[in-house]
Amino acid sequence: MTSDKGIRQQDERIWHFDVLVADEFIMTEVGLVVDALRIANRVTARPRFQWRFRSAKGGDVQSLSGGILRTETFLEKPDADYAFVIGNSNQDNPALSLMPVISRYTFRGAQVFLLAEAASRYIRERGGAAQGMSTHWENSALSRERMDPFDADTAIASENGPVVTCAGMGATLDVMLAVMRRHIPSAAVMMVANIFLHENIRDFQTRQPFGGARGTTTGDAELDHCIELMQANIEEPLPIADLVDAIGLSNRSLERKFRAHLSTTPNTFYRELRLAKANNLLLNTSMPVREVGLACGFSSGFSGLYKSFFGITPAAMRKGRRKGAL
Repeated sequence: MTSDKGIRQQDERIWHFDVLVADEFIMTEVGLVVDALRIANRVTARPRFQWRFRSAKGGDVQSLSGGILRTETFLEKPDADYAFVIGNSNQDNPALSLMPVISRYTFRGAQVFLLAEAASRYIRERGGAAQGMSTHWENSALSRERMDPFDADTAIASENGPVVTCAGMGATLDVMLAVMRRHIPSAAVMMVANIFLHENIRDFQTRQPFGGARGTTTGDAELDHCIELMQANIEEPLPIADLVDAIGLSNRSLERKFRAHLSTTPNTFYRELRLAKANNLLLNTSMPVREVGLACGFSSGFSGLYKSFFGITPAAMRKGRRKGAL
């Protein structure tokens, strides 16, 4: 059985996201940004993320599908850690011309993610310098038809310092999972993906499906196999020695893979995976705390381990959520 010593507590910081929209924005992308953050807040026991909707004039903004968002105006001195500029039905929409707004965010240390048409508009306004930048393949095809001077990358996202250009649409979730992995454990990120029924978490360099490429959970078949075994053995955790035997690797090789792809160790990931499962059971069942611990492979000391990681006891977290305090 894996050791539960040396468990680390999550960072207490709240990370702030501004979601920037214009009339005829794509509701799918808004939903994937916000629901990813909302679910991450649920599975991490203590909320790590907050968000606001913003537009040029503030007030109600209507999506292409007819949904309405109530927004606040852009700030002269933005205070968000991240800004997501949502795609639109039309890359020529003048409301996507946001170079000064983007500059205000990046000047103050935020990272800006431009989705689909917002990315295309940004590339065009930079004079077509699209090398190392991405947008949705449909936008690239349209630009070629119009003889616009750029042919963007087909990766789902391209990071260029403070500005990230993205394909948008369904790939928005992959981008959100990558961002959240900076601030919450990899096991919690995987739980968010599982709740979305999102089978394969793609990294930024994954080709858009139109290009015929298909990603995997981590891009490494042996590591994916190991994670599948961990997920299948939550109640009775397998010793790491059994895992390496099952996938045909040495302990050191497996540890290198976990560090390279997930920035953690096999033991830590497995423990956090079990704690994420325990947190889900606490939130969504009436199982006694001790039974939750046993169901997730913690034969003793579950409450203490949970508190050392989440900063709150299982009973207090459950009580607080029921009262809406957490």
